[in-house]
Amino acid sequence: MTTPSKPGTALVTGASSGIGATYADRLARRGYDLILVARDTDRLQALAGRLSRENGVNAEVLRADLTQRADVLAVEKRLREDGSIRLFVNNAGIGPQGPLLKSDPDYLDRMVDLNVTAANRLAVAAAQTFAARGEGAIINTASVVALWPQAFSGTYTASKAFVLILTEALAAELAGTGVRIQAVLPGLTRTEIFDRVGGSFDNMDPNMVMDATDLVDAALAGFDQGEVITIPSLSDTSLYDALEKARGELRPHLSLSRPAARYGVGAVAPAGTV
Repeated sequence: MTTPSKPGTALVTGASSGIGATYADRLARRGYDLILVARDTDRLQALAGRLSRENGVNAEVLRADLTQRADVLAVEKRLREDGSIRLFVNNAGIGPQGPLLKSDPDYLDRMVDLNVTAANRLAVAAAQTFAARGEGAIINTASVVALWPQAFSGTYTASKAFVLILTEALAAELAGTGVRIQAVLPGLTRTEIFDRVGGSFDNMDPNMVMDATDLVDAALAGFDQGEVITIPSLSDTSLYDALEKARGELRPHLSLSRPAARYGVGAVAPAGTV
């Protein structure tokens, strides 16, 4: 009787709670060994111990504050040098404290450091490393607000739009390399992210709020189906297909040698005029 081979190691950022911790749980059930990354060492160690006991996998804690460049570089080094890593879940992020016009600029800088700068550097590191090996997968946590920027604070929605566009661009570059990439676009999800920024789900329509377990289970189902963009709450995928079709129809008009006639500038002057 042969023993099934293990799928390798998954490195998960933002793994101490919420979506990241749920990914760790679900991936451990699939047989992945784990490298759990977040700031809260105690919670990571408790999670690692439980997942190891329950699933017979190795679970390691890598403490990192991904708003700090040195810590980002330490995680990047692990991604590039650990040949056992086959899956990178790029999940760490923070949410808005309120409307952009009332937000602390220092907090917004921290949000960009985490949601954009760290997410970008680690995604690129994983993509370069996996492409060189000819195997691997990346899951980026974006958000539906990337498609609905009026819904939340502008810096947050812009950061999630960055993750979505980064994923689409990397998917094009990774085609044919043996590396898969997925962007997951959660809607409102019942996690600690709202508690940390002083928010609450109490005044929200419960029909709009998904549990993290359902979110991750749906996201992994989309991953298994080969989706590049996964919106767990979207039943009618033709709606997103229509958006993609419209973007495709727009592309031939995005970069031309002359301005559009409707602006009345840049046209060739008639013969005999100055």
